[in-house]
Amino acid sequence: MKWEKTITTEKEYEESLARLSKIFEADPESAEGMEAELLVTLIEKYEREHYPIALPDPIEAIKETMDRKDLKDKNLIPAIGIKTTVSLVLNRKRALTIEMIRNLSALLKLQVEVLIQPYGLDGKQEKMGV
Repeated sequence: MKWEKTITTEKEYEESLARLSKIFEADPESAEGMEAELLVTLIEKYEREHYPIALPDPIEAIKETMDRKDLKDKNLIPAIGIKTTVSLVLNRKRALTIEMIRNLSALLKLQVEVLIQPYGLDGKQEKMGV
């Protein structure tokens, strides 16, 4: 199959994956290496459109990042506010504010796109606080 257009069907996607697996380790300067680079781009585009990966829940993302970085609730005080507010946010009793989102993004190196999503708050679907 010649790669003159984007991948539009599942069959083309499968064929592209099969071809890429055969030429993946080709010299990047060779014709096959350039074909592999093109295939990666086409496959990634198809996957973004047809197999999107959902962003994680904001509170779960915060907690997972805290675990990974071995942080405690008190480490979030500079980003969220007093200890009580940190507890309320982590226990879904209070929504994140825009200022908290900015601070948490900087502190935890989390994408703002993750933190701004609506999430469950005390049994309800809540929007971010202001």
